[in-house]
Parts: sequence; C-alpha cells; structure tokens
Amino acid sequence: MRKLVTPLLLLLLPAIASAETITPVSQNISVGTPLLWAIFFGLVIVVLLIDLVFVGGGKQHRVSLKEAGTWSLIWITLAMLFGAGLWWYLDHHYTRELANTKVLEYLTGYLVEKSLAVDNVFVWLMLFNFFAIPFELQKRVLTYGVLGAIVMRTIMIFAGVWLIEQFHWMLYLFGAFLLFTGIKMWWMADKEVHLENNPLIKWIKNHYPVTTELRGERFFVTENGIRMMTPLFLALVMVEISDLIFAVDSIPAIFAITSDPFIILTSNIFAILGLRAMYFLLADMADRFSYLKYGLALVLVFIGIKMMMIDIYKIPVGISLAVVATLIGSSVLISLAKTKEKSNT
Repeated sequence: MRKLVTPLLLLLLPAIASAETITPVSQNISVGTPLLWAIFFGLVIVVLLIDLVFVGGGKQHRVSLKEAGTWSLIWITLAMLFGAGLWWYLDHHYTRELANTKVLEYLTGYLVEKSLAVDNVFVWLMLFNFFAIPFELQKRVLTYGVLGAIVMRTIMIFAGVWLIEQFHWMLYLFGAFLLFTGIKMWWMADKEVHLENNPLIKWIKNHYPVTTELRGERFFVTENGIRMMTPLFLALVMVEISDLIFAVDSIPAIFAITSDPFIILTSNIFAILGLRAMYFLLADMADRFSYLKYGLALVLVFIGIKMMMIDIYKIPVGISLAVVATLIGSSVLISLAKTKEKSNT
C-alpha cells in the first residue's frame, strides 16, 4: 500500500507545481483551482478503489484489529500528506501566510470531522448490535455507508456554501443549531437508545415483508413467490440515515472554521475515507471511550458559539485547533483512565 500511495503523490506534486502562479486578492478566496479539484477527485477515486478492494479482503471477511489499525494509520498519513502537498503548492504559488492559514483551516476541519465521525462509528456499532449483524457481514453495509456519506456531504457542502454566500444570517442559524445539538448530545450521552421504538423501522416492517433471519450478504430474497427484505438491508437504511444526520451536524461545524469550499470538502472527505477501517478498529473498544461523547458535545458547543459571534470576534484558527484537540484528547484520556480504574477494582 505504501509503495502505491507514495509514487502517486510524487507524480501529483510536479503537476501541481507546473500550474500557473496566481496572486490571491485575500485569504477569504477559495484556493481550489481546476487543477487542484481534478487532482483531489482523482486521488479520492484511487484511494476509494484501494479501500473497497483491499480493506477487509474478500466477502464475509472479519477485519482483524491489526489490519484495521494499519489501514487507519495509512488513511491518516495520506490526509497529512495531502495537507503537506497543499501547503507546498500554496507557499509556492501564493504566499506563506496564505499557505499557513489555509492548511491550518484544513487540519482543524479534519480534526473536527474525524472526531465527529467517531460518534458516527459508535452509532453504527449500536445498529449492527440491534440487528445482530456479524462482523463478517458488516463490510458490505459499511461500503455503501461510506459511499453514501461522501455523496451526501459533497452535495450538502456546495449547497451550504451557496446558502451562506446568499444569506449570511444562515451562519447564526447553523451556530444555534450546533449549540443546541451539543447540549442535547451532552444530555443524552449516558441515555440508552431503544431502536425497537424507532418509527422508521416500525413503518418499514409494517409496509414491507422482512425476513426473520439474515440471508448472507443479500439485501432482498424471494421466498414463496414473495420478495422480502432482509435485516441486513434494514441495517443499511439506518446506516444511511445516520450518515445524513451526522452530515447535518458536522458540515455546519466546519463553516465556523472556513468558508472555502475546497478546504471544507477536502477535510470532510479525507476524514471519512478511512471510516470503515476506523469502525473495525474501534468496534471492540467502544466501551473504553465512554466519556468521548462529552468531549464531542463540548466541541459542538464551542463551534456553535464561535459561529454565532463570528461578526463580533473571529476566533483564530490556531486557537480553535488547540481547543478542539484539547477537548477531544482530554475526553479520551479521562475515558481510558476510568476504564483502567474500573478494571483494577
């Protein structure tokens, strides 16, 4: 894998270097030139193919902890290499000040989106447990889940950029929404969710026949002349809905960091590219991060407040990155300490 990614990046960087130098009017412009967009989408297609082909091996393959950890590290490294390449390009064609600002925005957005994606992973785990989906059958659902997340976020990001350009007051609405979501997440952090009472699941079961058991990786089967849905497809529906909900939560968050659609989209997509590997990495360790939800809740509250006061005082991106990293890191350390404390008693 490393032998494949490194030459690819080495091939892309000279292409970036050959682009014409453009002097930006201000740091509020989008740095996404047609060449950068083409390189980004080409890179995404390549890594998606690698992810879908290699992560998890063949059908009904249970991903080991070591395998998931290795691939998670690869995706994080790739995201950092992209950031380094972006800095090199901006420093070469624009100014160092712009390069520092934009890459700091990219890193902050990546950290925020990656952190919120962890909560999405925990929701997936809860859904798979509810539908009794074994690990070896989860790969197919997660494949569609990640692809759906990429498509939905891309559409919503460009829609959000257009809305904010046309209606600046939408920033205050997004901020208030994030503040409310953060408070709700804190309040619901230790509450148990009862999926059997979910109205959508009830509605589907009342309007479409569902098999009582799984049928391998099949989403639909025909039994006694009747086309029936399997619990695996029900799990897929709920995974896609969770993707939509988390996109609605996380995309406004990054608008408090930057309004550059290129930075918004790249940080979002790189944060969720390795989501399948991260799921298999955290699936067996979910109980060890019981306080992470509180950290994520505080991140949303902080970003919501930052967005609501953006016209009064714009908190520097460096401070935002430090606050987000501190909140997430502290919640992880507290979770691990509490887990260790319980295991010793």
